[in-house]
Amino acid sequence: MSSIDPTARIEDGAVIGEGTTIGPYCVIGSNAVIGEACTLTAHVTVSGHTRIGANCVISPFAALGGPPQDLSYRGESTRLEIGSGCTIREGVTMNIGTVKGGGLTRVGDNGYFMNNSHVGHDCTVGNNVIFATSATLGGHVEVGDFVYIGGLSAVHQFTRIGPQVMVGGVCGVRGDVIPFGLVNGQYAALEGLNIIGMKRRKFTRERLATVRAFYQRLFHGPGIFAERLEAAQPMAKDDPAIAEILTFIGDGKHRPLCLPAGDGH
Repeated sequence: MSSIDPTARIEDGAVIGEGTTIGPYCVIGSNAVIGEACTLTAHVTVSGHTRIGANCVISPFAALGGPPQDLSYRGESTRLEIGSGCTIREGVTMNIGTVKGGGLTRVGDNGYFMNNSHVGHDCTVGNNVIFATSATLGGHVEVGDFVYIGGLSAVHQFTRIGPQVMVGGVCGVRGDVIPFGLVNGQYAALEGLNIIGMKRRKFTRERLATVRAFYQRLFHGPGIFAERLEAAQPMAKDDPAIAEILTFIGDGKHRPLCLPAGDGH
């Protein structure tokens, strides 16, 4: 049985899952669907065509499903989908999509979104991510699984962040970050591999050595980057992580690749 505080406003048409608690002064729009066993502690706003999975905990003043912050938006019926098991802390904002961006903002399972973090319109965010305080995504950003984005960092629109990336604090991320990458600095530069994260994903010492050798050859070897990239293609067979990085680079469309500082090639 759901528990709804008498001060909460639930519009007709909203769907509230079994065992969900809606706390004081929450506002739930008519097109919202909230899964089972969620907790909206107080003062949470869920608007638009928003679907939230089971077992999410949402803190005060989170605003989910608001209109995209895009000047072209004209009130179209676009969506926000949030997976199960997410923790959404105070003041977090997540916007619905735009028609030109596909109409959907999607957030995966088991994310931890610290206070005042933001997921912009048409973003796709993977599973098991952590957004620290005020981590911000512009529109159309793609974020892979097991990504950590540090506090006060902002990601430029249309940028891709591969799986298992770590972004340091106070970074402006303007280029695509390879899977397993570690980026840092005011304008984020690639500093190496996220070795701690890779160990947590059970990479053996042998695999780490193989991927490190590939990384050094690709990003710090002789010649210009395009030549090194071409020469590194046969290494895809050496480890699935290497193949994933090379595929990610090859799929780039909108933004340049985030490279080590000083490597403009």
